[in-house]
Amino acid sequence: MKKFACTLLLYLVSLAGTLGQDNKPGNRHDLIEKLMQSRPEWFGHLLDSAGYYEIQVIYTQIDRDRKNKPHFTSYTYRLDKERYFYPASSVKLPLAVLALEKLNDLRIDSLTKDTPLRIGSGFRTQLPLLSDHTARNGLPTIAHFIRQVLLVSDNWAYNRLYEFVGQREIRERLAQKGLNNVRILHRFIVGDSRETSRHSNPFTFYQPLPAGEVPDGTHPEIARGEKVIYRQPAAYNEMDFFSGLPEVTAGAGYVDNEGRLVMDPFRFTDKNFFPLEMQQELLKRILFPESYPPSRRFRLHPDDYLFLRKYLSMLPRESGPFPDYSDTCAYWDSYAKFLMYGNRKTARIPAHIRIFNKMGNAYGYVTDNAYIVDFKNRVEFLLTATIATNTDGIYNDDRYDYIGTGYPFMEHLGRLIYEFELTRSRERLPNLEEFRIDYGMR
Repeated sequence: MKKFACTLLLYLVSLAGTLGQDNKPGNRHDLIEKLMQSRPEWFGHLLDSAGYYEIQVIYTQIDRDRKNKPHFTSYTYRLDKERYFYPASSVKLPLAVLALEKLNDLRIDSLTKDTPLRIGSGFRTQLPLLSDHTARNGLPTIAHFIRQVLLVSDNWAYNRLYEFVGQREIRERLAQKGLNNVRILHRFIVGDSRETSRHSNPFTFYQPLPAGEVPDGTHPEIARGEKVIYRQPAAYNEMDFFSGLPEVTAGAGYVDNEGRLVMDPFRFTDKNFFPLEMQQELLKRILFPESYPPSRRFRLHPDDYLFLRKYLSMLPRESGPFPDYSDTCAYWDSYAKFLMYGNRKTARIPAHIRIFNKMGNAYGYVTDNAYIVDFKNRVEFLLTATIATNTDGIYNDDRYDYIGTGYPFMEHLGRLIYEFELTRSRERLPNLEEFRIDYGMR
């Protein structure tokens, strides 16, 4: 069986060569489908009902020139930028990037991602935040929110990044970079409505004063021993991003907030949308910024890129103690890394493989957006995919087939492409040293 699979993979390598290396991202080819057809035990039932499962895939090969500059060749399967799927936590990555960019654009001395902050409440549904017991000094920071978002996809940390950047600024900053048709319109787990999602909390960034250096005075911040670095007042997005949205419904019914079954299609119209192609584009700009003209790059410093890469690829067990996700019973290796390892609690990712990714799963949709590196075999590739697993057609009932369909699809797809990459001939092997990161540094 192994000999047969190897022979078939070699045949498909030859096939990939005939497709050419000058195709542009987004073009449709049958490479991915043929690869999946080679493993019917993994993909047979899915290929027969690919439309039902709403599968979309982008696989991007990376070839290096003499200067180690990357060149990208993308293949797609059923890619459709207009077809809606719920992106879930995959929208957290752009928020992490935009928060860092916004800090840089403010150009304020002593204002960094590590500056302590306090979040107030400027609207009836908003929640303040004064401290964070998971942080080293008990104080919230933008850097700590990003760590939580990238390591274990923390929803509350995402909400705080959303509030800092703001609904309108999220849309405008992404559009400036050519990342279009992206809608990030709401927070998670707080029941945002069209109106509440437009309000952003006030932020105060400050520097605690050393003990004994608190001057006399009546200003409240000085009185409690801190120097204010920057204030961002509560904001309201006056632009209505909801009017004119295409109506999007799915399924046969849903469970409402009162726990009642309603036999009407579930409405996704007001929810976030992050097309698959834009997801991979964003990841490429974080990992390979030099491949884009300055106008399409984010305004990040070298240490910002390193910070993002570090926490995109770090495993939860490597994170402690601030935040501490070292309990492998609660946060296993594949907890947030679906491609190649599914969501198997027993899977342990070997040291020579690193997965720089941001996943998402909710409402039955499973999505992962990854750059996968094998330092030992000098393999690298980009892989982004989504699949729907709501087999009963009822939303909000928590009866999604993640375990039987979604996670295995991601695991098998990642392994399929990885095995193909191991056999794929390339003129030069990549130098991947820039992606080796010391995960012990804090």
